[in-house]
Amino acid sequence: MKIYSANSLVGEIEIPGDKSISHRAAIFASLSKGKTTITNFSVSEDCRSTLQCLERLGIEIEITGKRVVIDGKGKRGLSKPSEDLDCGNSGTTMRLLAGVLAGQNFESVLSGDTSLSARPMKRISMPLNEMGAKVETADGQPPIRIAGKYPVTPISYDLPVSSAQIKSAILLAGLNGNGVTKVRNPPTKTPEPPSRNHTELMLRYLGARIYERFLETGDGFVHEVSIDGGSELSARDIVVPSDVSSSAFFVTAAIVLKDSDIMLKNIGLNPTRIAFLEVLKGFGAGIEILNAREVNNEPIGDLRVRPGELLQNPNRMELRGDIIANLIDEIPIIAVLGTQLNGGLEIRDAHELRVKESDRIKSVVENLKKMGAAVTEFSDGFRVEKSELKGAKLNSYGDHRIAMSFAIAGLFSSGETEIAGFEAVNVSFPEFFKVLASVVK
Repeated sequence: MKIYSANSLVGEIEIPGDKSISHRAAIFASLSKGKTTITNFSVSEDCRSTLQCLERLGIEIEITGKRVVIDGKGKRGLSKPSEDLDCGNSGTTMRLLAGVLAGQNFESVLSGDTSLSARPMKRISMPLNEMGAKVETADGQPPIRIAGKYPVTPISYDLPVSSAQIKSAILLAGLNGNGVTKVRNPPTKTPEPPSRNHTELMLRYLGARIYERFLETGDGFVHEVSIDGGSELSARDIVVPSDVSSSAFFVTAAIVLKDSDIMLKNIGLNPTRIAFLEVLKGFGAGIEILNAREVNNEPIGDLRVRPGELLQNPNRMELRGDIIANLIDEIPIIAVLGTQLNGGLEIRDAHELRVKESDRIKSVVENLKKMGAAVTEFSDGFRVEKSELKGAKLNSYGDHRIAMSFAIAGLFSSGETEIAGFEAVNVSFPEFFKVLASVVK
């Protein structure tokens, strides 16, 4: 795939359905009693992996484009699969289904592709084993072998890191517990959820008895989520908002390229997901939220994006600490943006980037250096100075967010940018290049 410099982005953009919410909608609908119609479901390969795994667990699913109808069998209605459950490249599929399967009375195996098979799963196996399931990994990595147990034993668990996937796995196991399961996040300085809360919102929407509170400690505030194992889920139709993480690529391009003016429709504006927008607005970006409303407990709205004053801000953008957990998916594109900021950019406390679809710290640094950027790598992040980017031959490293981030970098680089492995975008946004071409001027 070759990318050339552009002058602006102009027009209206339809972003695919949110991956995080699509995964949860499919899984939770399967655990509900009755039929659920999901609209604007993500057409990504990751979400397709979730649907295929659910079908192997005995769930009947009808797919028509972005409309998915799931005939839920209740939280104990899944059937023992006759073969491994292939999660493809999707860590969300694997970790959330591990929680579901821990509370079933049968054995199963969760496997994945080469990339997923190198990602850490011990954080999942440890709490699920505490709950009475037998969960085995290959030295802390996939495949995951699960001998489920019903009911599981409720636990009170302190997360080692803020992670929506680990939290969700424990809560889903707790849905088949004989009491109340509690999950506590690491302390934060403010009483705000430190990781995505789509699981809590959707489980509550479907009828689960799930509760949240903040505990004050000497170190700040601890967010605690609890679920009653006696809860039953009832089918309700679900509308999936458009993915705010996928919108970040277009937002960045519109901020950098002069005379840009784009409208992104029906974007999910969950407070745990919009740190990217808040950081950029605080730095002077021209981002306006219109038509704000709520669907199935999730806030959504339209985004109008123009350059604003961000590129004139003389200060260095520094991101570290609690906010990193809510920026983790957007950090590669923020790194690209950093090359255009007067004061540059520094990101720290982002160790989690090392164990994503690629080592995203290494992937970002190596590609930026190929484009002539001044960048310094740290164990937990990097520093990027304002730089004139030059087109180069880059590598996606099989990572969809790296591929999309550097496609955007190519729009404000001189010369030609070529991305090897650009097909990695299919994992989350198969139509990315088509949509981008429709608004490039």
